[in-house]
Amino acid sequence: MIGAGMTERRTARSFAGPVGSAFAFVMTMGVVNLFADMTYEGGTALNGQFLASLGAGAAAVSIIAGVGEFLGYSLRSVSGYFADRTGRYWWFTFAGYAINLLAVPAMALAGSWPVAAAFMLAERIGRAVRKPTVEAMLSYSTGKHGKGWVYAVNTAMDETGAALGPLLMAAALSRGASFKSGYAMLLVTAALALAALVVARVLFPVPANLERGGPKTATAHGFTRAYRLYMIGGSIFALGVGSFELVAFHLTTTGVVTGPWVPVFLSIATVAGVVASLILGRLYDRLGIGAVVGAIAFAAGYPFLVFLGGFRAVLAGLVMWGVAYATQDTLLKVLIASVLPEGRRTFAFGVFYLGYGAGWLAGSVAAGFLYERSRPALAAFIAAALLASIPLFVSGARAARRVV
Repeated sequence: MIGAGMTERRTARSFAGPVGSAFAFVMTMGVVNLFADMTYEGGTALNGQFLASLGAGAAAVSIIAGVGEFLGYSLRSVSGYFADRTGRYWWFTFAGYAINLLAVPAMALAGSWPVAAAFMLAERIGRAVRKPTVEAMLSYSTGKHGKGWVYAVNTAMDETGAALGPLLMAAALSRGASFKSGYAMLLVTAALALAALVVARVLFPVPANLERGGPKTATAHGFTRAYRLYMIGGSIFALGVGSFELVAFHLTTTGVVTGPWVPVFLSIATVAGVVASLILGRLYDRLGIGAVVGAIAFAAGYPFLVFLGGFRAVLAGLVMWGVAYATQDTLLKVLIASVLPEGRRTFAFGVFYLGYGAGWLAGSVAAGFLYERSRPALAAFIAAALLASIPLFVSGARAARRVV
């Protein structure tokens, strides 16, 4: 259980009043993630163009993004396991954020696409180290505020930063800044994220205390059938989410959107994801699995617009892509949070992301090669993968209800 480590037990104390409330913790970590997302999503808005400028091809760009996401998801099971074993949850959180954030401005030092790729992979690895501990710590606040709403608010703040970061890069590029100058600017937002994380650690040394006075949020015994179905469904869903690096490569090389418009389009998609996260979070708390089904069915049309359409079609498609990301960042977390085993929360999130990362890697490799051969086939593949995940999530929800 989070807070079980000897180091953190020595600093354990209860907080009264609004500073110690569960929602205050959600908001504090939301500020951390706002600046964190400004940093690495600002970098994401440049990565595809930067790699292309260094001589990387479409397959290389897609595979690099896929390997990065695979590492970023699969290694969460490792960090989650050791975090649960050692109880040093905040240590893993700080280490992960430091690697995750500082690798982005380090891109300014890259002189070739393999070096840039190495920094991109480091950024994803850092995210893997800290992600399961953060998700598990947030789970302690869901009993009082609802799983859908807690993860929706945190995701909305994430995505607000993810919208602002690309806009910052668009403004820099429009004023004549180079890609390397843009990456260097993101050192400021990285520092702000780490400073906010220090505040979170001081105010909430033992997040497990947030569950006191409310319902238990982890009641499962081990990894249930519902958990396994959700994991398989997440892996299939990940096949079709797609990375913005490939989208940016497509927009740049085809001339549909050029220059500063590329990060602007990412920001528009991200804003759509912010709105969708808040709506879907509330809908899940009221409708349950129906919210997941509706979101996926809507998002499945995005690849046809993004990869086969013109300026306006791409814009509409990226709004739908934003809904797909809101589903990933809010609803899938909610599903897993509903079947967490007590004492292994961090590991459970990590194992789920292992399967998700494997699906993402396979999907990215397939997307890179399909893009170079047939864009209609790529669009069909992505849509089919998203829709194929729906029966698994529905079956998982039914299994979860039978347990209750």
